[in-house]
Amino acid sequence: MIRGGDIAKGTCLLQKGQPYIVVEREFVSPGKGGAFTRVKMKSLKDGSVLTQTIMTQAQVEDAQVDTHSCQYQYADTDNYHFMDTVTFDQYEVPINDGLEDKKYYLKENETYELTIWEGKVIDIKIPYKVVFIVSESENYVKGDTVSGATKPIVTETGLTVRVPLFINQGEKILVNTETNEYVERVNK
Repeated sequence: MIRGGDIAKGTCLLQKGQPYIVVEREFVSPGKGGAFTRVKMKSLKDGSVLTQTIMTQAQVEDAQVDTHSCQYQYADTDNYHFMDTVTFDQYEVPINDGLEDKKYYLKENETYELTIWEGKVIDIKIPYKVVFIVSESENYVKGDTVSGATKPIVTETGLTVRVPLFINQGEKILVNTETNEYVERVNK
């Protein structure tokens, strides 16, 4: 249990039977009445947002959430397979537990943070920006364009992204994983 006044940004709380992480915290001390904390929380399971006002002396249940740095191995029809980079423990993460959309961002042998609650992986933290190789791209004819024209491409993981017309197959691009938008071409 944690006091309402001790809640900080990044604290994990148990609300509605699931873990939430505090993303915004505001302490309010009105001239009349007791002080309280206004928190904005994001669910670690489904990403829903919850705003709540908690009196500073009230007790709130904190969620015991662990994170492990794990290397993505492969996916089969039912699970993603990860290996802990420190203990070499193996994790099978069911694909259909709200994590279906993660498959487009997972690259073999890359390291990701797994969020574990009550012995079960509830989230795979994907970096904000990821470099992908363009595996499928249509060609265009120079002069057939207008300013800012884009085309769809497919990355090596199967993600479809709209990119400028000058991007070709085999090139590397940086993609914002929250919006699936092209950021820039990578010349490495």
